[in-house]
Amino acid sequence: MSPYILVFLGGGLGSVLRYMLGKAIPADALGTSFPLSILTVNILASVVLGATIGWVAGRPEAEPWRLLIGVGLCGGLSTFSSFSQDNLLLLQQGRVGVAFINISLNVVGCLLASAVGWWLTTK
Repeated sequence: MSPYILVFLGGGLGSVLRYMLGKAIPADALGTSFPLSILTVNILASVVLGATIGWVAGRPEAEPWRLLIGVGLCGGLSTFSSFSQDNLLLLQQGRVGVAFINISLNVVGCLLASAVGWWLTTK
């Protein structure tokens, strides 16, 4: 099967799963307006991606599963899982400083980008 089809199918499944979890876990599940559904999705996708990458490692025949689950499903479910996997790899390579810079730039940069996007559409 085409790699693009595998990623497409997995991405669709991940997006639907994210939507379903968002509906199933109310915003006030903890008695506050804490975004528990997003935290759940990010943790779930990170576990699934870590398991997929670990299982596929050294198994070239499993590449279609990496595309379907790792790239597609986890990408549709949460790109935070990819962010987490990238930083785990950096830490495993002993590149702690690079991991710290990557984490900092992503978190601060994305918060600032969200603020700029919001500002551009509300002014």
